[in-house]
Amino acid sequence: MTSRLFALIPCAGTGSRSGAALPKQYRTIAGRDMLHFSLAAFDACSEFAQTLVVIAPDDRHFDAGRFAGLRYAVRRCGGASRQASVFNGLNALAEFDARDDDWVLVHDAARPGITPEMIRSLIGAVKDDPVGGIMALPVADTLKRIATDGTTRIARTEQRNGLWQAQTPQMFRIGLLREAILRAQTEGHDLTDEASAIEWIGHAPHLVQGSLRNFKVTYPEDFELADAILSAGASLQVE
Repeated sequence: MTSRLFALIPCAGTGSRSGAALPKQYRTIAGRDMLHFSLAAFDACSEFAQTLVVIAPDDRHFDAGRFAGLRYAVRRCGGASRQASVFNGLNALAEFDARDDDWVLVHDAARPGITPEMIRSLIGAVKDDPVGGIMALPVADTLKRIATDGTTRIARTEQRNGLWQAQTPQMFRIGLLREAILRAQTEGHDLTDEASAIEWIGHAPHLVQGSLRNFKVTYPEDFELADAILSAGASLQVE
């Protein structure tokens, strides 16, 4: 049987670094909730069997009316961490007949610059890969490591050769990713993305060139940049 595609968008975070009381996924950018742009990009890819949004059980901000016309489902199974939300979401996909050998693309709701073209480029590059892969960008800036004495003085310069900045979506088989997260949790490993879980159990995910447009909205000043990019329309390409 042919493997199917599922999308999983963990959306249970509070966005504390954004400097706002409202979770950042519901902040308005270019006239829409930030979450809308990720949902719209996956909705435009008809090859997906289901897109699942994972929100916190006590989320009072989610309003389905703001995402009318888009194909997705919601489950209030978010956890205290990203890895818990993703793990719970993987289990919830079973409600939609997802199998262990089906693919899941996990995407940050805080990356509203994602486009259907980026999603399909990842699928095209990874669909025949034995492990899976992620979108990422080669590091262009010089990297500085600060001292460990509590100051902000430079301790040393890190070599950037061979370093890539991870983005999302990150695409893996559902069963493999569930196994990896469960093992990492059991062994006390704190995950920051899905690829690190896959690496933890000895696999080497594939890297697929991403885009600066697909940056993660994290700090207060990021909202203005995202608004400018998205307000300019899908034709704007940031390279």
